[in-house]
Amino acid sequence: MKYLSIAVSLLLLSACSMPLLALAQHDSAPDGPPPRAMPGPPPGFGHAPGGPDAPGLPPFLRGIDLSEAQQDKVFAATYAQAPLLREQEKIAFKAHAQLRELAASSAYDDAKASALASTAAQAMATISLLQARLEQQLLAVLTPEQRKQAQQHDSRPGPRHPQRFQ
Repeated sequence: MKYLSIAVSLLLLSACSMPLLALAQHDSAPDGPPPRAMPGPPPGFGHAPGGPDAPGLPPFLRGIDLSEAQQDKVFAATYAQAPLLREQEKIAFKAHAQLRELAASSAYDDAKASALASTAAQAMATISLLQARLEQQLLAVLTPEQRKQAQQHDSRPGPRHPQRFQ
């Protein structure tokens, strides 16, 4: 009986400590944006063999049957852009983190805060421009009929979900 109560106590203790362990590991993560696996294209884009609804395609291309050559071009365009996007994401994340730090410090400097906000905004603007260029490149890969399908898909009611940067 004594061993059973010890075992139950240990089990309860370990179950209660798991969230704390996860929290401690999360807090000890290095500063910076969450790492993105770089062997492939950015999330939401990529080479998606297997059909028109395969994961990895940008939302406006889902439901469009792409040839293998078109899939290769989509992959090449998104893969080439991944390092550029990643660099801008790191700049934006770092500027936001420094701005939060500055806002919480006793040595707040409005000029420095303004410069950090401008840096973050410029990085986000560059990301938006890169995404617009990529979308244009991907539309150029499509046939006129596929473009019509993409426009119909893109003009459906409801919010348009921007790509998540990671």
